Amino acid sequence: MTRFSDPSDPRPPLPDWVQEAYGILVDAADEPHSEFSYEEAYALLDEADTFSAEHSDSEYAVERLLNRGYLYEADGTLRITETTLD
Repeated sequence: MTRFSDPSDPRPPLPDWVQEAYGILVDAADEPHSEFSYEEAYALLDEADTFSAEHSDSEYAVERLLNRGYLYEADGTLRITETTLD
């Protein structure tokens, strides 16, 4: 289970819609460290029926996930850090 709220973290938890964006990317991933181009990630989020159709929302969600460490960038691609915590 991915944990979006850590009691020791002074920052507020990620909004539900950003958590949903993460779920969409995880569901699309073939393996725990799958990679996406920014364009692929935005397209997945833009096309999801349960996610906002605003492209700027997709960009914001990816930025927030990067800032919190749920995604990371390597060689110009986005990768999912981890999908489960023990």
